[in-house]
Amino acid sequence: MLRVFLTPGWVITAVVVIIFAYTAFTVLAPWQLGKNEATSARNQRIEQAFNTDPVPVGTLVGRDGVVDPDLEWRRVTLDGHYLPDSEVLLRLRPVDHRPAVQGLVPFELDDGSVLLVNRGWLPVEAGQIPEVPPPPTREVTISGYLRRNESVPERAPVTEQDHTQVHGISTEQIADLTGVPLGRDYVQLSEGSPGELDPVPLPKLDAGPYLSYGVQWIAFGIMAPLGLGYFIWAEIRERRREREEEAAAVATTPAPAGGPNGPGDDPDPPRHAGGTREDEEISNAPSPGPPRKRRRRRARYGSGHTDHYRTIAEKNEERF
Repeated sequence: MLRVFLTPGWVITAVVVIIFAYTAFTVLAPWQLGKNEATSARNQRIEQAFNTDPVPVGTLVGRDGVVDPDLEWRRVTLDGHYLPDSEVLLRLRPVDHRPAVQGLVPFELDDGSVLLVNRGWLPVEAGQIPEVPPPPTREVTISGYLRRNESVPERAPVTEQDHTQVHGISTEQIADLTGVPLGRDYVQLSEGSPGELDPVPLPKLDAGPYLSYGVQWIAFGIMAPLGLGYFIWAEIRERRREREEEAAAVATTPAPAGGPNGPGDDPDPPRHAGGTREDEEISNAPSPGPPRKRRRRRARYGSGHTDHYRTIAEKNEERF
């Protein structure tokens, strides 16, 4: 039975099942469960930030503008003024499933440090950049959410309709474009602050389908070996049933007519009157042996059965 499962088909199937189960347990399930954990942590951080009153940005962020990951989405206030001549636009980032541009402008604080502020978004119609109202130049107090910087985009900035446009919110890239030294992270303007455009929607506090996906991969990793085990069991059962049917068929097969070795093998064939010496030799021949010996003896002495067709032909001759 073991040789049955050492064929290439069974071996390849077993290897594929083992690799799939290992990948499901060590790669796919942890990947989805990790995303679920990260999303849950982000939602918890956002919820806590929304329930906390805004504080001056200097109490949470230093002059370098570095935002601690645990403080992202905290609400802060900023005192200072915009630098409208250094504004750039973020392109190719839809908002509410609509083409849009977002205004990114440096904001100089009273202590002389500068943070990038995302003022919000405006819809793009027919591929044309809308008229972007400039932010106020006077001293203002604004409020917003602390956000983490993005990596430098692979696509280079472009200039269209007298607007410099970037493909990501990278303060490093924007500082090089504008010549204004910026803190590493930035602030997303909240609704009701001076200089706002349409406010960027806040993320939904939804954990997403990652937990269910992770559980599904674990289930698939368990089901694959179980399925292989079922097919092995079914193969063994089917082969066992075939053996039992063959044994039952052999046991119920009736014995052949005539002698113990089949038709025409009468152990003591009758001796005909007037028989020849050759007939006596045939009659005195030893009892038939195995099938191979029987075939040899028939080829030598001929069959002991009466030729019924020859007898009928002779009777017809006598009649006519």
